[in-house]
Amino acid sequence: MTAKITLILLLAGLGYSWEEIKGIAIMQGFAGLNLFAIFLLMALGLSVIFGQMKVINMAHGEFMTMGAYTTVLLSWLCETHAPGLLTWYFPVAMVAAFFVAGAVGFLTEWAIIRHLYKRPLDTLLATWGLSMIFQEAFRQIAGARETSATMPEWLMGSFQPFEGVDIPINGVFLLSACLVLTGLVVANLYYTRTGLRVRATVLNRDMAGAVGINTTMTDRMTFALGCGIAGVAGCAFTTVGSISPSAGGLYIVDTFMVVVFGGAGSIVGTILAAFGIAQAQSVLEFFLSGVLAKVFVLGAVVVILMIRPQGLIASKIRK
Repeated sequence: MTAKITLILLLAGLGYSWEEIKGIAIMQGFAGLNLFAIFLLMALGLSVIFGQMKVINMAHGEFMTMGAYTTVLLSWLCETHAPGLLTWYFPVAMVAAFFVAGAVGFLTEWAIIRHLYKRPLDTLLATWGLSMIFQEAFRQIAGARETSATMPEWLMGSFQPFEGVDIPINGVFLLSACLVLTGLVVANLYYTRTGLRVRATVLNRDMAGAVGINTTMTDRMTFALGCGIAGVAGCAFTTVGSISPSAGGLYIVDTFMVVVFGGAGSIVGTILAAFGIAQAQSVLEFFLSGVLAKVFVLGAVVVILMIRPQGLIASKIRK
């Protein structure tokens, strides 16, 4: 509340009218919500992976790109071969992006990650190399130019809750999809047998194995789930921007910042961190350049982590 009052006083001092201040606050706040949705979808999968497996997945952004290209491919197929399906292809694309990225994540865990547990530096280097491989594969298959999916008509346009304030419909859809997916992930972790196995493995891996839980498969499915969520993030990203082979890498630093700041493995902490960082960055970008805004936000996060190194909400994991 203090930050909002300070912002209003600053804008008033710069000569903005009250109506202009209200419009700026609403537009920047909603832009921050769009950024929050992308940060949360990306960080949610990474938090699930890092919270359980302690794997530093530097290729997480490329799984987002994979989901985006899956959406672009389905968009092209519908536009070329079945124009009548173009109106309703997008929900199908979200499901397809989840399963494509999840399946590749499943194979990645089996082929690479399972050999590197308890070796965090090795997982960092291996997944960073994997991200380079994925980027080059995207470049060879889809080309180096940016591309975008054709949006259905119901995702186009905007509405005006107040005079002079336009809220894009695709942004509302992006935020709604983010909240629904977050709810599904939380429900899966806390109200299903699969989630029970995941939480048991996190708390005490040896004891979980002793009572019959297949911890190896639990790890593999958890990694696949995290990658699948990143794929959905990529699908959602196509509603607000174009995609390129290196697009996912642009969000990996912000994603790790959200996970660490929120508290590794904490879903609630991830949500709070994503919201705070996105809103701060959105407001600062109105006054400063994008780079300076990121610098100030990163500096603030570093200072807070120096005071509270466990993050906003620390996970309770038995060592």
